[in-house]
Amino acid sequence: MQFDLVIKNVRLVRPNQESVDLTDIGIKDEKFALIDTDIPTTDAAQVIEGNNFLAFPGLVDTHMHVGIYSPLSEDAITESKAAAMGGVTSAVTYFRTGQYYLNKGGPYSEFYPEVLELSAGNYSVDYAYHLAPIASSHIDEMEMLLTEHGVCSFKIFMFYGGYGLHGKTDQAAQRDFLMAGEDDSYDIAHFEFIMRSAAKLIKKYPDMADQISVSLHCELADILNAYTKIVQQDDSLTGLRAYSAARPPHSEGLAIWIASYLANETDCLNINLLHLSSRKAVEAAITMQEVFPHINFKREVTIGHLLLDYDSPAACHAKVNPPIRSREDVEYLWQALLDGKLDWVVSDHACCSEELKTDNQDPKDDDNIWVSKSGFGGTEYLLSGLVSEGSKRGLSYNKMAELVCWNPAHRYGLNNKGDIAVGYDADLVLLDPDEDFTVKAEESESGQGYTPFEGMQLRGKVKTTILRGHTVYSNNEVIGNAKGQYIARPTPRP
Repeated sequence: MQFDLVIKNVRLVRPNQESVDLTDIGIKDEKFALIDTDIPTTDAAQVIEGNNFLAFPGLVDTHMHVGIYSPLSEDAITESKAAAMGGVTSAVTYFRTGQYYLNKGGPYSEFYPEVLELSAGNYSVDYAYHLAPIASSHIDEMEMLLTEHGVCSFKIFMFYGGYGLHGKTDQAAQRDFLMAGEDDSYDIAHFEFIMRSAAKLIKKYPDMADQISVSLHCELADILNAYTKIVQQDDSLTGLRAYSAARPPHSEGLAIWIASYLANETDCLNINLLHLSSRKAVEAAITMQEVFPHINFKREVTIGHLLLDYDSPAACHAKVNPPIRSREDVEYLWQALLDGKLDWVVSDHACCSEELKTDNQDPKDDDNIWVSKSGFGGTEYLLSGLVSEGSKRGLSYNKMAELVCWNPAHRYGLNNKGDIAVGYDADLVLLDPDEDFTVKAEESESGQGYTPFEGMQLRGKVKTTILRGHTVYSNNEVIGNAKGQYIARPTPRP
């Protein structure tokens, strides 16, 4: 047979294009082999009728946290299934040493092979990892991680040195949390040295230079500590409003200024500013691009920050870092997206159980916000949420494909992903843009058991997800054994 699979009658949504055209798609040896009208079905071993659905490239969700609250080998199974039901075919998840994840310190030369071993055979989608140099010795391992394991993206959590993952804590507890050595300090100087190391790699490996990057979670511990103390003494602030006030937007903005100056000082040319949640954060990021035009800044937003505001009935279930913000901030983020000021949309998916959220208290109790764990899942609603709300605001399908497929794929070295074109991995998702549905946690493949998006009405339903030519999700269920493969980056260009 000329093709392993032919998909008939789909409306092709490609990034960097201006039209959505009816066509057929031919797949051979896990790659797109032909995009054309009226491909003969006799040339195919298998045929899928596309029913005039939209055919997006498989989504590239480059901000997930698989294994943060549950064992990695278990979390990879359930959360990659959730990804597949949302049209995600490539999951790039953050990982680090320290508490949570594997609850281990030590060198990445020992730590990362264990991560890969626990991952193998458990993902329903292709996967890769960003890594965070926590100990000073990890900085010396960045080249090894790049050349031996294909890790080309590294993360900095700017608040970790003096503020907890879930709220205020003392520095001794944070040192235990990081599981670093006695002589290690997780501070601005450490961030500088990470950037200097990345800059050296960018210069040493010119063929990979544009895809070696440093990503930053931009919040400052000093601001968070001060404002948490103030907010916890103010009885008028509760729930998500209190959490947002305790981690105020200007903490994001100030951290972005510091990160940007360090990027300039170290000549670290590729900087990703993660999950910008507020107008102040976006404005700071845009200002820094004007100040340092030679730095290739990329600006990220999450579907959670686009769909939820701090008056959401989800309460503590929507606790996340940085916090869910005001409705005014949400609408500003949408306008920034429309104006091309944000580069990609991700889920920041972190499966966090009901018990970790509510601490065995009434889940409607706003006081829970201070004891609840941070983070929640959402990769399964990434495309539907973007299509549903983006369409209302005039965001084109082609632009959506850039935001959730092409842009993140090609920033992070997944060069064979993110488009439906000959030679690319045959990853695609069929979506019915006219089907309405109500978000119900009980229908999700995630192990979380709840969702802060519960009851939300969305328009645009994922019908089928195809990974390298293999159907992994269809008719509301995940199909077959886990077929996900580890992606060593950067991958060759088609």
